[in-house]
Amino acid sequence: MIKDTVRKIEEKIQVADAIDGEKKRELLQLLGTLKCEVLKLSETHQDHAQSIAGFTEISAHEATRLNQNPELLALSLKGLSTSVEGFEQSHPRLVQIVNAITSTLSNLGI
Repeated sequence: MIKDTVRKIEEKIQVADAIDGEKKRELLQLLGTLKCEVLKLSETHQDHAQSIAGFTEISAHEATRLNQNPELLALSLKGLSTSVEGFEQSHPRLVQIVNAITSTLSNLGI
């Protein structure tokens, strides 16, 4: 299920006309790393891993919409950031990747 969610996000980013090529590559690379980290997390914390994947999907959707709603984007990014709270010690790379994705999506300026 997590792999499917990440695949959907990757497809959405690939077809998003509002994101330039460099940002697409950056986001796709981050998503590849996120997928690995979330799959590791799912071995011990399936519900948390699914929440992270879900909030990533929602955040990507809100960031790539043509008619963006800044409030919805902010809420989805807050949810994504909150979904990794508590994993700083056990999964620091996961937290780092989520923070990078959050920052990149919030700075797209679409």
